[in-house]
Amino acid sequence: MDGVPRGPAQRGPGSSPEPTALRFGVLGPVRAWRDDVPVATGSPQQRALLAALLLREGRTATAAELIDALWGEEPPSQALAAVRTYASRLRKVLDPGVLVSESGGYAVRGLGEGALDLAAAQELAAEAEKARATGDLSRARDLLNQALALWDGETLAGVPGPYAEAQRVRLEEWRLQLLETRLDMDLEQGCHAESVSELTALTAAHPLRERLRELLMLALYRSGRQAEALAVYADTRRLLADELGVDPRPDLSELQRRILEADPALVEPPAAEPAPVRPAQLPASVPDFTGRAAFVRELGEVLASATGDQARVMAVSAVAGIGGVGKTTLAVHVAHTARDAFPDGQLYVDLQGAGARAAEPETVLGSFLRALGTADSAIPDSLEERAALYRSVLDGRRVLVLLDNARDAAQVRPLLPGTAGCAALVTSRVRMAGLAGAHLVDLDVMSPEEALALFTRIVGEERVRSEREAALDVVAACGFLPLAIRVAASRLAARRTWTVSFLAAKLADERRRLDELQAGDLAVAATFELGYGALDAAQARAFRLLGLADGPDISLAAASALLDLEAEATEDLLESLVDTSLLESAAPGRYRFHDLVRLYARACAERDEQPPAEREAARSRLLDHYLATAVRVYAIERPGDRTVAHLEKGRSEGEEFGGAAKALDWLHSEAGPLLACVQQSLDAAMVRRAVDLLVASIDLAESGADSRQYRKTARAACEAAAALGDARAEVRARVTVAQVLSQAGRFEAAEEETRRADALLREADDPWANGTAPNQLGIIALCTARYADAEGYFLRAIDAFRADGNRPGEASAVCNLSRTLASMGRSGEAVELARRGVEIYDELGMSMRLANARYASGIVLSQAGRSSEALAQLDEALCIFAENRQSLWEGTTHYRIAEVHLRAGRPARAARHAEQALAMGCIGGDWMRANALTLLGRALDTLGQGDRARACWREALTLYDETGSAEAVQVRRLLAPLSVA
Repeated sequence: MDGVPRGPAQRGPGSSPEPTALRFGVLGPVRAWRDDVPVATGSPQQRALLAALLLREGRTATAAELIDALWGEEPPSQALAAVRTYASRLRKVLDPGVLVSESGGYAVRGLGEGALDLAAAQELAAEAEKARATGDLSRARDLLNQALALWDGETLAGVPGPYAEAQRVRLEEWRLQLLETRLDMDLEQGCHAESVSELTALTAAHPLRERLRELLMLALYRSGRQAEALAVYADTRRLLADELGVDPRPDLSELQRRILEADPALVEPPAAEPAPVRPAQLPASVPDFTGRAAFVRELGEVLASATGDQARVMAVSAVAGIGGVGKTTLAVHVAHTARDAFPDGQLYVDLQGAGARAAEPETVLGSFLRALGTADSAIPDSLEERAALYRSVLDGRRVLVLLDNARDAAQVRPLLPGTAGCAALVTSRVRMAGLAGAHLVDLDVMSPEEALALFTRIVGEERVRSEREAALDVVAACGFLPLAIRVAASRLAARRTWTVSFLAAKLADERRRLDELQAGDLAVAATFELGYGALDAAQARAFRLLGLADGPDISLAAASALLDLEAEATEDLLESLVDTSLLESAAPGRYRFHDLVRLYARACAERDEQPPAEREAARSRLLDHYLATAVRVYAIERPGDRTVAHLEKGRSEGEEFGGAAKALDWLHSEAGPLLACVQQSLDAAMVRRAVDLLVASIDLAESGADSRQYRKTARAACEAAAALGDARAEVRARVTVAQVLSQAGRFEAAEEETRRADALLREADDPWANGTAPNQLGIIALCTARYADAEGYFLRAIDAFRADGNRPGEASAVCNLSRTLASMGRSGEAVELARRGVEIYDELGMSMRLANARYASGIVLSQAGRSSEALAQLDEALCIFAENRQSLWEGTTHYRIAEVHLRAGRPARAARHAEQALAMGCIGGDWMRANALTLLGRALDTLGQGDRARACWREALTLYDETGSAEAVQVRRLLAPLSVA
């Protein structure tokens, strides 16, 4: 690597055969250790001598060279004696043979491998260069990070002399080169969002380093922040003109031009990166694929049109037909046949369009982008942005996309590639007439000849030859539906003692089939009837009842509760259903239905489960399981919180956990099934328990990962409770909706919900809502700067929580009140209240809530001018939020830390933490994002980056206007000088 300084030789003449136990550091203060015990290195001049010898690569330094290194052109009269004294003292503290006298000078010899931090950094940098050359960017980045981590402050810190000063400059330049190389690789791997924060701080620290400015512009542009990227260029051009009287270098100017022209190549990593990922996601083609020759030929011709020399448009084919008609089998077979024409890969997804919970296009796009090599951090949030990036990534590639089991054209459109060379195959139960330009194929059942051929290939020619008529009876009973034929033939193939005639006789019994065998969607149910009819009573009951549970899958414990069986018996039943292919093993201890099988199982439950009350009892048991377990998680996270005492009690004891980490694991892994259970439990008999399950699982709303689905479910619960006239359930549901709306920054809507809940409290006195509702009203008033109102609400909440004996609730309201008083200028009272809140949580051992208390304390201390204490509190809160996987709270805390740094006159640090807040997201949604952008703009403006600051303020103003926030006035004032100009 050019410009890399060379460290001392690991061994030299006269070195010991064995490495010493000594280690030395020069990438920071000059230090030495023996077996990790510090060794005294003496005075600054003595350390300067040691540094000069360590940096000689094992070569001898003459006395004259050392004198010049330590004192330059004006050495003291006794310089030679001083050098000898320093050398003598060092020899006494170092191992024998390390500091040697030779030819009137000195040398350091015999160091063991990795004994000098500079040598270790040099080796790591060299290995990183090799890894990058081979295309292993991930390893190269890790190696460079290890090298950079060896620096411990300023190189040769506190060491005097001209030699040390020259080495400091050289090594600092090398460190910056390594850092730029690593940041360059970060951007190559799509880590632009994370890089913005670090680059912002670095450009503030090194304002004239143009390469850092170039990387920052690119990172901002790839993060969708074009205006800021251009503002960085404007700041740089002005700074260079003012400081040096020069223009930016050509590379920087060229980047500005490409950003202005929205060069698509800037979105993707540079062309020098390794070959793109080639996904190969097609499911296996069935070995006994039979018939459909005309369809195979027709679809193959359409795919060929996408890749030929004359290809002008993307090819789309949409295959429609009833469930079980063989759409997926045909599409997979055709895709495998054509895969050589799509050398850049094949993507596949089951869109689950036949079920109640079809796959969301943005989720599918996320998985496709990852499969195509896009880093998680580079994947945007919105559907539109993901679709645009997906089309950009596919541009110039030849990729086949198989979209299986689509719900409708709207679900498919964002998932289609945008250019010639790519093709899409779509399967669906509905005809995709609304898919512009698609080649539509209507797939019907097999012909009798094709059906018999398929049956024969699965069962075997020998068994069918002698019973041809019986075989024709079987495929006719299956309605010539491929999936039904495959199920029937597979059963026969697995039972060597059965004859074809025996199977035909079973299928002839109408009690074993649905009358609607060839009628619409029920054709699929008729096929599954074959497998269902072969189950024993316990298996059939399990199959039926499992179909009642919504959600993407179900855990063994939840299934045990649903079936009212012990875990072992439940596992035996579920595994036997997996063996029959009626159930899938999603992961160890988790099970799922294919969406069509679930519909069939539910139909069986409605038809066969007697008495009908057993269906409701099963759903009730499942709800009780989730509620009891969520309450356990809540209690672990919030010891002493009286909320759990006010929640409904079911018959389940729930699952037990060994600690907080496992409890959180359960909550997040069960988020989908749990929220689905709430959605299907909103009838009069279960609505209270469903709402209480939402109350107990509130951490899902705060984590960021499941906030959207939680909010949707809470809204449904609110509407159901109101329709049922259940005042208590409605109160709790409305408070819960208000909490999630407030977390999203929608304060007006949140206040409306809370006030409606507050009014209902006169009708339905509820100890939980008595404190939680005014506390929520206070939070909204605090966030909207109505401090007198907030004080009144929090005092009311404190009284209610105290009356209930709910100390954690009291602590929450106390912390909120402390922030209110601080905003009103009553710093002394505020600091004391914040301290009291922290003490209560600390006494109760509430880790997660203690983080909220320290967060509030940090804000109050900052407003009181006690910045160092504020940062200590906020840093502790940040660690706790990270441990509890509360990413939105992490981002919010970074914002508060940025506030403290800006108040304390540290704009570079403020900018870095504000960037981290923007990258992670915050509690408060767009309102808090606007706050973070405003603060970032202030920090950048202080750093002399005015154009970028104004870009931040413009974005903040847009968000404030959209949310109707009063802060818009303040931002308009910041932008006013620009408007006047």
